[in-house]
Amino acid sequence: MANKKNNSKEKQTKNIKKTGEKKPLIDPRYKNFVSTIIVLIVLLIFFIINNTRKEPESGPYPPFYKKELNN
Repeated sequence: MANKKNNSKEKQTKNIKKTGEKKPLIDPRYKNFVSTIIVLIVLLIFFIINNTRKEPESGPYPPFYKKELNN
């Protein structure tokens, strides 16, 4: 019977967290998923900004430029 009491005490001490430990901001098992989502959102924002700007007006062709006609 003494062994059962010792085993239960050991189990309880394993479950108790130390007060000095810092809890991470993001759970380590979700860290890659969250960082991937953040990168995709940033890329989506850049894509939208890039495609909503006005394009510059087309100017004259450079000298000696020969436009090929596809007939």
